[in-house]
Amino acid sequence: MTANLILLITIGALTACGVYLLLERIVSKMLLGMILLGNAVNLLILTMGGPDGKPPILGSSDTAHDGMADPLAQAMVLTAIVITMGLAAFVLALAYRAYMLTTTEDVRNDPEDAQIAAKREQEDPEQ
Repeated sequence: MTANLILLITIGALTACGVYLLLERIVSKMLLGMILLGNAVNLLILTMGGPDGKPPILGSSDTAHDGMADPLAQAMVLTAIVITMGLAAFVLALAYRAYMLTTTEDVRNDPEDAQIAAKREQEDPEQ
């Protein structure tokens, strides 16, 4: 089985862009990163699913099952699409609520967490 090189490069680029956007501190960029990463994984699953151009399920009269594509990959991608859209809706709801409370989209460090980390460093300088 040979994979399409252009498709694999596209998967790598989508993954790299998705990870880069996930590391940002702005919620909308994080959301776009999650969507890009989800699409990259979907393409990867479809690429590993088998050869393209052949039907996933053949009729009962056909006896040539050797060239049949795996329908499990397509079912997994459909499930992953639904999960990605549900996650995107949840993050959008969280972003909307955070924007209404703080009027900013930037995720900041919690001052209390910084104080606790500073106390921990003073108590245990070896860690």
